[in-house]
Amino acid sequence: MKVQSSSEFKLQREVEYGTPEQNQTVKEIVAAIKKEGDTALLRYTERFDGVTLTPDALRVTPKELEAAYSRVEESFVTAIRAAAVNIRSFHARQKRNSWMDLQPDGTILGQIIRPLKRVGVYVPGGKAAYPSSVLMNVIPAQIAGVPEIVMVTPPATGGKAGIDPYILVAAAEAGVHEIYRVGGAQAIAALAFGTESIEPVDKICGPGNIYVALAKREVYGAVDIDSIAGPSEIVVLADDSAEPGYVAADLLSQAEHDEMASAILVTPSHELAYAVAAEVERQLLELPRQSIARASVEAYGAIIIVEDIEEGISVVNRLAPEHLEIVTADPMGLLGSIENAGAIFLGPYSSEPVGDYFAGPNHIIPTNGTARFSSPVDVDDFIKKSSLIYYSKEALLRDGHSIIELARREGLEGHARAIEIRLENEGKGGDSHGEQ
Repeated sequence: MKVQSSSEFKLQREVEYGTPEQNQTVKEIVAAIKKEGDTALLRYTERFDGVTLTPDALRVTPKELEAAYSRVEESFVTAIRAAAVNIRSFHARQKRNSWMDLQPDGTILGQIIRPLKRVGVYVPGGKAAYPSSVLMNVIPAQIAGVPEIVMVTPPATGGKAGIDPYILVAAAEAGVHEIYRVGGAQAIAALAFGTESIEPVDKICGPGNIYVALAKREVYGAVDIDSIAGPSEIVVLADDSAEPGYVAADLLSQAEHDEMASAILVTPSHELAYAVAAEVERQLLELPRQSIARASVEAYGAIIIVEDIEEGISVVNRLAPEHLEIVTADPMGLLGSIENAGAIFLGPYSSEPVGDYFAGPNHIIPTNGTARFSSPVDVDDFIKKSSLIYYSKEALLRDGHSIIELARREGLEGHARAIEIRLENEGKGGDSHGEQ
């Protein structure tokens, strides 16, 4: 990894919006699914995934879910169950309740919290399959009270054997039983607009490739989406108390995700900087996904030497990373200075994979600097809120003229008259339409 000063560093990576050709392809796929339904869905599945299906074969059967358990290790089942307990416990603390405020004049104001009715979860294939993402999407939705959760995943996440059994087991453990073997932009369109076999949803969550990301952007408005996720990111803010091997391993844990992933060390220690650079090179040679991690490190990796930790914090807040590890002598003491980070890991034993898989907080986190204004997926992503207003006669008589004043200043006479007619009626002593 290249060692450089903070003044030399520039992360040259823009948000992915796709090429004109990719955008056009996605638009065509979405339009075809809207028009042709299953016919187009099956055609694109054969074209892009090399799998020929019939409409009856789109949905994963209960027998397939049951059979998946025989294809995974018992240790995996134990681990996924333990992780699910932690994820459920963490997200349960986020649950909101409806509330009402009865005021002395009889007015009632409040907020009604309702879960979304139906949510679609996309689970990718491609370079890797991610059972952990099943839990991170499904469990917050369940805690929110979403009654219908449907999952889609490419038909060959496990190669010629079909859907990856680890994904199916994770889905079964999470309680998802409506699963379809479709992927790509065509799956996103099917979730958004529905087909003969798949009912439309209210929101689509989950990561995917550029075509999935562009399709989510294309259907947004017809349905809600979680985000348009970019490549994974990690920033480690460390001083000379950090163990170089730990830091290097954590940087590579994100670099191995994708050639466009970003792994950055920020430190005031020259000694640590060069030790980590050497460790990264050594560990790369032993990494199974070496080619992916090396491409990431060479294009988007960096070791930034700053004057002191205060400057390091400034760099971190400017980067607004998806994952931030603080590995210093007093990590908790720096927490209050961190303004922009999706997830913050404190201390040498809070390695980023602890959060990815097991601790409980969600691992679907804002990327591309969007931690400046957005948050990890949580229970709030699966609810909707309605305002409640019950205005009493006393309150309307008291506030009516102010409401009329504001309406007429905006040129909305109909608004003003809707209030005025009530004031005139009540002012005449008529209360046949008011409170007794």
